[in-house]
Amino acid sequence: MELTGSSAIVTGGASGIGAGVARALAARGATVVVGDLQRDKGEALAEEIGGVFASLDVTDSAQITEVVEHAATIAPLRALVNSAGIANAFRTIGRDGTIESAFPMDKFELVVKVNLLGTFDMVRQAATVMSRNEPDAGGQRGAIVNMASVAAFDGQIGQAAYSASKGGVVGLTLPLARDLSGAGIRVNTIAPGLIDTPIYDSFPEPEEFKAQLGQSVLFPKRLGTPEELASMTLELLTNDYMNGETVRVDGGIRMPPK
Repeated sequence: MELTGSSAIVTGGASGIGAGVARALAARGATVVVGDLQRDKGEALAEEIGGVFASLDVTDSAQITEVVEHAATIAPLRALVNSAGIANAFRTIGRDGTIESAFPMDKFELVVKVNLLGTFDMVRQAATVMSRNEPDAGGQRGAIVNMASVAAFDGQIGQAAYSASKGGVVGLTLPLARDLSGAGIRVNTIAPGLIDTPIYDSFPEPEEFKAQLGQSVLFPKRLGTPEELASMTLELLTNDYMNGETVRVDGGIRMPPK
């Protein structure tokens, strides 16, 4: 699918994987709508790549409507990349045997609301707008890539909410692809492994910590880069025969229990 002359939405686009994807899409000729809650970073990136920043909370359905409709006024909306997500870590039960120390339900619900429900809401609304496009020579009107995680398969201790949310994204992939096939819209999912993003900046000695984490990767023994995730994202968007698949981009890692 050709991206030149189209608009593309990247949620969580202001930093990390999302920013890498936004830059790659812009380099391929798309006008990128950088959807994020980080206004300063998002506006700076949008200016850098000739895109547009949109304040976007993926748990707010009305905001999603505004963003997808606005994207279509810029150019035909042909690409959506769902990279917005959050994580937390709580064990299912506490150490003291009290119900109060068990995994807080509000924390579980928030992760699912952002990662799974937010992803689906973005898909259903963006795909609706894509369905209005004129099809290309191959009958395509758009393509969607969702970001899951290797935690969907190898969830660690404390990752019940995160793994459930990302496992839900993986589970959505094939039925979404089937649902949207009649409209000429493809859907694929990426399951990233350990990726070098600003999330590690808050750790003491972050470079040393990342180097240590990288030793657990099969090969190469390092964290992945946003550019490597962006490369796979572009492949899934532009390769017309990729549909309904979940692709691990993880250096062969299989996460241990903790």
